[in-house]
Amino acid sequence: MQVAMIGTGYVGLVSGACFADFGHVVTCIDKDAGKIERLRSGGIPIYEPGLDVLVARNVEAGRLFFETDAAKAVREADAVFIAVGTPSRRGDGHADLSYVYAAAEEIADLMDGFTVVVTKSTVPVGTGDEIEKIIKARRPDAQFAVVSNPEFLREGAAIEDFKRPDRVVVGLEDERARPVMSELYRPLFLNETPIVFTGRRTSELIKYAANAFLAMKITFINEMADLCEAVGADVQHVARGIGLDGRIGGKFLNAGPGYGGSCFPKDTLALVRTATDFGAPVELIETTVRVNDQRKKAMARKVVQAMGGDVKGKKIGVLGLTFKPNTDDMRDAPSLDIIPALQALGAQVTAFDPEGESEARHLLPGVTFASEPYAVADGAEALVIITEWDQFRALDLDRLKTKMAHPVLIDLRNIYRPSDVAKSGFTYVSVGRASA
Repeated sequence: MQVAMIGTGYVGLVSGACFADFGHVVTCIDKDAGKIERLRSGGIPIYEPGLDVLVARNVEAGRLFFETDAAKAVREADAVFIAVGTPSRRGDGHADLSYVYAAAEEIADLMDGFTVVVTKSTVPVGTGDEIEKIIKARRPDAQFAVVSNPEFLREGAAIEDFKRPDRVVVGLEDERARPVMSELYRPLFLNETPIVFTGRRTSELIKYAANAFLAMKITFINEMADLCEAVGADVQHVARGIGLDGRIGGKFLNAGPGYGGSCFPKDTLALVRTATDFGAPVELIETTVRVNDQRKKAMARKVVQAMGGDVKGKKIGVLGLTFKPNTDDMRDAPSLDIIPALQALGAQVTAFDPEGESEARHLLPGVTFASEPYAVADGAEALVIITEWDQFRALDLDRLKTKMAHPVLIDLRNIYRPSDVAKSGFTYVSVGRASA
């Protein structure tokens, strides 16, 4: 099939490359000429494991193309995907749909023959209806169907998620779109992947509800971690004890410094705003948003407390800046709350992240960046683990200790066993467990 993908951000690029790998002919379109030129020359503008190989393979096979001009690709497309950004609108938290609607207008002007217009971007309930109105207003003669097909990609595991998903959700109001969407995802039918066909508004809400529920699970276990510290329990054992219940499940029950990234913060906020607009407030999600914001700030206080209540003039080493491992995404990362709070109290921060340094330099002024983990420890009064990159999981603790001014390890991701760290002579502080 012929596919046009409007937007070469995270979702558009991954989705486009994966559709091409399924055997479809895909053109990824972006107005940023520099980005398109970089993609054409083999460069990848985001960090996602395996994406460079996937893109190169399909470009070489003649199934994946990159263009700034959408005209030819949209005219020839069986399906045109809208995969542009929907950031939180400044001031009110609603999703900014200006890029989505601009894409719809462009598609309307260029489409030729029956075309399925697919919203891949995360959009509030009713956006598909508005896209349909926009296209009809500009092209009353157009033959088209608007479909909702939300993405459920985890940064760092996006290719696996696209090719072996838990489910694919397709929301449609026009049955002419069903065979087109079925053919696009036909390779997944062979794997017996559940394909959920539903109404368009239902599909749009499924995406927000899924992310809100996962954000709520994270926030729940973080609050349990605080309770564990107060009563002398172990949050990891609590998480395992409840996660083995099939009704609950163990995923997203890892206590830490709060959720961040490109999805959970903006999607929970957008859901709250949508629910309020429709007179059906979602108080659990409102609380989740508030508690998570407080959580990040509380982690800075945790670091200060572990260092005796005063960090002025002290050097603190930080390992991990991105919101999660295996990505270079800094959006709403806990480090963006924790580090400035420590700096405001007079701390000198040195940090290392395997992929996030380039973006972090713009977002974290005053931070000194190191080239590897052990350099972060030089002269540090404490070492703080914020992101659980694999290379931080088996550090040589004895070597760290010799480099540090004081052997204090504050592990905000619980990747070490307290007894192991204590044996190496560290003061160890983690989340929801007894200090050592």
